[in-house]
This record gives sequence, structure tokens and C-alpha cells, in this order.
Amino acid sequence: MKIKTIISVLEEMAPLAYAESFDNVGLLVGDPNETCSGILVCHDALEAVIDEAIAQNCNLVVCFHPILFSGLKKITGKNYVERSVIKAIKNNIAIYAVHTALDNHQNGVNKIFCDALGLKNTKILIPKNDFIQKLVTYTTPENADLLRNALFDAGAGRIGNYENCSFNSSGIGTYEGNAKSNPVIGNKFEFTKSEELKIEVTFEKHLERNILKALFENHIYEEVAYEIYNLKNTHQNIGLGMIGELEFEMTEISFLQMVKTKMQAEAIRHSSFLNKKIKKVAVLGGSGSEAISKAIQAGADVFITADLKYHQFYEAENQILLADIGHFESERYTKNYIVDYLMKKMPNFAIILSKENTNPVKYL
Repeated sequence: MKIKTIISVLEEMAPLAYAESFDNVGLLVGDPNETCSGILVCHDALEAVIDEAIAQNCNLVVCFHPILFSGLKKITGKNYVERSVIKAIKNNIAIYAVHTALDNHQNGVNKIFCDALGLKNTKILIPKNDFIQKLVTYTTPENADLLRNALFDAGAGRIGNYENCSFNSSGIGTYEGNAKSNPVIGNKFEFTKSEELKIEVTFEKHLERNILKALFENHIYEEVAYEIYNLKNTHQNIGLGMIGELEFEMTEISFLQMVKTKMQAEAIRHSSFLNKKIKKVAVLGGSGSEAISKAIQAGADVFITADLKYHQFYEAENQILLADIGHFESERYTKNYIVDYLMKKMPNFAIILSKENTNPVKYL
């Protein structure tokens, strides 16, 4: 199996278009046309992990955090990033990162986090903006079903928990072809009126090429009339963080003790207790200080994340309990999810969960 074939599976799990603009996801090192001998899944592609891949005869390392985040001007082995890259290249090992592409997925990092805590009725905390587009096109009633179904197959018409969504309205179209025209209905130089159906569908913007391909290949007109609009609607199934509910209310201290156990956290830094029950819980795996206000607006009783600074705890404003459980801890089960996903998609392929603990933070 080629590495590029595995990449297509990874992009089904975590589409690269879902990633934040600042991120560096996808294939970071290696040739996608190489044959894959095995996959090692890890949290961070450190030098020790590359050694593990070599020992396990895996020439593809799938990591959560990108080992290459910002640009490298030199690769001399002076730091942990350069040493990992050098060792990977020397040993013909490819490195692929998912990071915020999986963070923003409705079944990704934060859903894994919620599931570990037993949260119900989960939804995205900060839905992604400027991600939805709308196609409007016109065709004959006879062509409508074929065209509409082709657009659905290309990924159009998905809204929340619904698929194959469209709006259709009928009207009269007019046209007159010139000497080079070849009209399906009517003749050259003839003013023609024709009954038409207007079809409107929405789609995620990264699917535009596929949508247009389906449009042109399945439309009967010589000249296809269409419009594409950028919508301001948020995408309710893509975005950062997640909010859900506990099955039963808990006291603040009992809740944090449960979180500490479930997420295997060595310690939890938290804001002042508010002496109220915990029912509604917001989470954001990794660094999540930017979501404090969103968690408050959403009515969460507690917001669990990582990497909170001293002054950010003040932002609780006696309205919410803030809990910092550690960056690695908040994303702890992500690599297990990736392994499970790949094994379901490729059950007869060598997929190995890294045994290396790459958490750089230690506790006394």
C-alpha cells in the first residue's frame, strides 16, 4: 500500500481544510509514493519515536502535534525538531500530522475528551466561520434528479444531522444562441423560453472543485449557468471545543477528582470554587484560553482545558470554574482514537500505537 493511499484515509478522518490557518498539518516529511511497511501512531514525533518506528519497521509516523510547526532555516541537529527530521529522512520515514484538523472535527479531539468524561448532548463550543458556500444553478426538470444526486454524491447538501438538502423552485429561462452555439432546446438565433428548475445547495468550501466537477459532468446544457456564494453561517459540526452535560450533577471537588482520574492528570490547577453543582461542562483539548468567554456565554459550569496563564484564571469572573489539567493530559486519548480509526479502515495492515510517553511536563 502506498503512503498516499493511507493519507487519503487520514484525510477522511481529519480533512486538512478543517485545520486552523496557523497550523502545519498533513505530510511533513517523506514521499507519498513510497510503499508503506507499517504505521506508528504517536502524540509527538520526537527522536525516540522515530527510533521506535525504525525498530518496529514502520516507515510512516502519524503524529498528533506537527514536529515541524514553523519554518526551518537550517537543519543541523541543534535541537529536538531538527534531530527528529534528520533521523526520519536518513531512515526514509514519512511523518504526517493531524493536529487542528482533528481538533475541529465533530468526532475528534474534543469529542474524545467528552466521551472520556461521560458527557451527553455534546455540541461544538466555537463553530467555524466562513466555511460554508452555496451553489445556485438552473436546469431542465428532466435533468434535475440526475444533477441533484451528483451534487449530493460530491458532498453538497449536508446541513447538521441531515443530508441531501436542497431548495428547488421552478421558473422560465430565456436565451438566444449565436452562430457557434449548440442549444439542447431550441435553435441558433432563436429566442427560446424554457421551463427550468432552480437548484440551491450548500457545501463546505474545500469541496468546491468536486462540486463544480459534478455540476459540469452531469448538466445537459452546453453553457452551464451557476453562481457560488460565501455564506456567513457558522458550521455547527466543525470548530474548536465542545460542550455537554453530565448525567448527574456533581459537587465541584467530586467533579475535579473524577476528571483527574479519567484523564490520568497528575494535578489540576483551577480557579476559585463557586460552591455550586457541576452539570454543564465545556472542554477544549490543548491550549484553550481563548475559549473562556465562549464557555461562559454557553452557560457552562466548568471549562476544562490546558496552558492557562496566571491572569487568565481571573477571567472566570466568579461565573465559571476553570480547570487546567495539562496539555498532554487533555489530548491523552487522541492517538488511541487514530489507531482505532485506521484499524477499522485497514484491518489487515500493520498499525502500531507508540509506547513512548512524549509528555515534556513532569510533576514532583
